[in-house]
Amino acid sequence: MQILIVKLGATGDVVRTTTLLHVLDGEIHWLTSDLNQAMLQGSSKIKEIIPWSRRQALLGRRYDVVINLEDDREPAELIRKLAYRELFGAYLNDSGEMVYTENLNDWFDLSLISRFGRKQADELKLKNRKTFQEMLFRGLGFSFEGQTYHLPDPKPTDLEGDIGIASDSGAVWPMKKWAYFDELKNALENSGFKVNFLPIRNTLVEHIQDVQNHRYLISGDSLPMHIALGSRIKCLSIFICTSPWEIYDYGLQRKIVSPLLDQYFYKRDYTRESVESIKMEEVYNAVVQHLKN
Repeated sequence: MQILIVKLGATGDVVRTTTLLHVLDGEIHWLTSDLNQAMLQGSSKIKEIIPWSRRQALLGRRYDVVINLEDDREPAELIRKLAYRELFGAYLNDSGEMVYTENLNDWFDLSLISRFGRKQADELKLKNRKTFQEMLFRGLGFSFEGQTYHLPDPKPTDLEGDIGIASDSGAVWPMKKWAYFDELKNALENSGFKVNFLPIRNTLVEHIQDVQNHRYLISGDSLPMHIALGSRIKCLSIFICTSPWEIYDYGLQRKIVSPLLDQYFYKRDYTRESVESIKMEEVYNAVVQHLKN
């Protein structure tokens, strides 16, 4: 079996898709972004990693199965040029519209190319209580039973401590940046913990090591959260505008959900009310309690 997985980004989404490596039986090729190819290194299940910049290398190949988890047009246009026996996920129909196969309705009905339109897709996403892995595995004919992430070998760094805090949220989701990370760090240090903000690194594998050099991680819904889950490190994750239910916790995660989640769900602007909706004391108490368990 020749299998092509198309998952370019975001990096955390690529990481959680690696759970498929436990159940897919065949020679796996993976098309991903140039940045994220580093996150797939070292897996014996992946025969070839194709970065987006070298995507033309796929032309002329034939696959038994193509799994396209991207809802952008460019990957779909590329897939149209490939030979394959079976497709799962997004594709361009004969009218040039972005659509998706019925078996992955659970996931793509909640996406930007949802057959219901963007507004209803976000409403369905808010109501959804299935994890990403449950929806993906079911659509491909498997049962999700807690299969773990694949992470590459990290690159050593000198940052270490008890608790790491990943406070950055990126430009796409500014409301993921909770307002009280600085105050939380001070409170935890006053309680005797060695606490570090995770720095921006030149490579993703250094970022992995920074997370692994701590016994606990505090973050929003972000890549460091997925690294902690993939590293079997306990974590507390703050959800202000994205779904906490899509994240499988592996028995490691404590989730703090904004009381205003319904109001700001999947909004990509910024409001002070949203990032201040979870109080510092609630998070501090949850961290201390979680560390004791």
